[in-house]
Amino acid sequence: MTRTVVVTGLGLVTPAGVGVEDNWSRVLAARPTAAVQPELAGLPVDFACVVPDLDGATRPGTRRGDRLDRFQVLASVAAHEAVEDAKLDPASWDDHRVAVVVGTGAGGVATLAAQSAVLGERGPAAVSPFTMTMSMPNMAAGQLAIEFGARGPSLGVSTACASGATAVGLARDLIRSGAADIVIAGGAEAAVTPLHVSVFARMRALSRRGVEPSLASRPFDVDRDGFVMAEGAGMLVLEDERHARARGARVRAHLTGYGASTDAHHVSTPDPTGGGVERAMRAALADAGVTPADIGYVNAHGTSTPLNDVIEGEAIARVLGAGAVVSSTKGVTGHTLGAAGAIEAGYTVLAVERDRLPPNANLHRPDPRLDLDLPTVARDSAVRAAMSNSIGFGGQNATLVVTAP
Repeated sequence: MTRTVVVTGLGLVTPAGVGVEDNWSRVLAARPTAAVQPELAGLPVDFACVVPDLDGATRPGTRRGDRLDRFQVLASVAAHEAVEDAKLDPASWDDHRVAVVVGTGAGGVATLAAQSAVLGERGPAAVSPFTMTMSMPNMAAGQLAIEFGARGPSLGVSTACASGATAVGLARDLIRSGAADIVIAGGAEAAVTPLHVSVFARMRALSRRGVEPSLASRPFDVDRDGFVMAEGAGMLVLEDERHARARGARVRAHLTGYGASTDAHHVSTPDPTGGGVERAMRAALADAGVTPADIGYVNAHGTSTPLNDVIEGEAIARVLGAGAVVSSTKGVTGHTLGAAGAIEAGYTVLAVERDRLPPNANLHRPDPRLDLDLPTVARDSAVRAAMSNSIGFGGQNATLVVTAP
């Protein structure tokens, strides 16, 4: 018997706020978060989107802050919100049936950069013994498993900027296969560092609109010139529907479809035909058993780069038809890299649950090549099914389909 997978909990920690409600309010209001960051002073790009007012070391469930990289802290804060939202008690669940899957593109890069500087300045005896466990990409999942006592499968996933969506899709498959009843799944990233910003600037991937940073992330706008670096985490609690119903849980949405593909084209440039992301979308639709006409909203990858937005937008129009309703929430949050797919899956769940579609922030002149409905203000619309796309370096694509209960 095929197991139906539902979403019973959400946790969001992004530049739009710490917590689901703060996130949702700011995304619906289309208020961008990009601002000049002191730690980036003197770099070619000195602005980014960062999580506000986060004191992870004092939050329940997070272990000692000096032994966790920031990406692990972000994951922990989001995961605790999601588990609390699902009204789960780790003290009473069947811990062998609880799994954790967390995606990240970079892992603990801030720790590596800091400890590399310590090594050069003070020598090997000064290097932290926790460097390895703070920097390894799998350790967000490992730390969460320890915090929650989850003894099912624990997986770290890295498919670049598709990592969060891939993690959610694989978590769905764990439940479908019978390997788990509950999965804490999502993505986390904290790569707003001078090194990473310098590298992306050298690649000419970042917006240079430094005079007005709040206007820099502008997906689908004809004047877009690159993405804005960001950090954050998004976590979902997924459950077998029978398990959730048996305990009287609120079902926020169904996670119905997952599709993945690879461009096999270039390490950083998307396939100009859009064939890879198109295959992921079609696979997710088939997996969900829905038609293109059923999709009432698409949360696009929409990075605000000249190449991605038109390639993805044209692929969406081919799959769903002209006039598909599409927005990219990166106009508000910036690009959270490996966390983006999970954060945006959370926004997609909220759109379906609350019949409210997020707008495109900073969209003043839509690219004329795109035959899409690109709202610039939040829109009330009953949505039975929605789609979320993620695209990563290496040509790795992931699409999720969320449906109403």
